[in-house]
Amino acid sequence: MGKRVTEVRIVVADDHQVVRAGFAGMLDTQPDFTVIGTASDGAEAVSVCREVTPDVVLMDVRMPVMDGIEATRQLSGGPRILILTTFDLDEYVYDALRAGASGFLLKDVTAEHLFDAVRVVASGEALLAPTVTRRLISEFTKQRPAPDAPGLNTLTPRETQVLRLVAEGLSNPEIAARLVVTEETVKTHVSRVLNKLGLRDRTQAVVTAYESGLVVPRFRN
Repeated sequence: MGKRVTEVRIVVADDHQVVRAGFAGMLDTQPDFTVIGTASDGAEAVSVCREVTPDVVLMDVRMPVMDGIEATRQLSGGPRILILTTFDLDEYVYDALRAGASGFLLKDVTAEHLFDAVRVVASGEALLAPTVTRRLISEFTKQRPAPDAPGLNTLTPRETQVLRLVAEGLSNPEIAARLVVTEETVKTHVSRVLNKLGLRDRTQAVVTAYESGLVVPRFRN
């Protein structure tokens, strides 16, 4: 039987064999998923991914030899990466998002949430939980000096407005309703923002908006 167009090719990277096998086993129950490789550390994950070219990588953030942050950085521009972590407010996760990860999952995630998350990032979207991801970014941007973000001055006023709304966790339909424009117009603005700032997806846009001070952290807990 030939490969289905909708097939999502996945690599699972975790230094605990039981966790690695558990995630791989769950993912393989889905007809549109195929686990094509596993890795026990970040260096192996990079090597495996370059050999088998997956669509999505489940990447443990804390691994020996090379951690998930550096592995994510080295795979930038390649597969979509979902970070696996035990704690939602984890500085390692924040750094992984900055390095190019498309989102993160807690290791106690339900099977259905896992499947949904993989499909979301495989489709090219970022996995942005409106509360947890923004709270994570808010927490750690408050602790660090804001880096320069010279690209922000290339945005038009409307593009800046769209970036703020993206950082607040609004979806394209929600932004369209807020600005009284079409969803297609919003998609165009988001695409231009990402291109001008050299960003891969909405997760990186949110990180940039908070780090630059364009959006002020508000979450306390």
